[in-house]
Amino acid sequence: MLHVYIEPVPKGQWGPIDGYRIETQDGTRLSGELLRSERLAVSQAKLHGYVPLLATVRIPDKAVAEHWTPADKAPVTV
Repeated sequence: MLHVYIEPVPKGQWGPIDGYRIETQDGTRLSGELLRSERLAVSQAKLHGYVPLLATVRIPDKAVAEHWTPADKAPVTV
């Protein structure tokens, strides 16, 4: 199964998180709209057959493995 990344939006900015996007390793967005919670983003990714990874830092880098944790091993915020 292909891994996808659940990333907070806006990227690279400090402040409140407006929502989440589902992206592949190369940055292709799988979610057309902004998803309001990590839980909803994880559900969408699993529904489409992907293995979701959640960011563990506010400004994640897909090339750094420590910035990501599998969704089934992380507590999901609402």
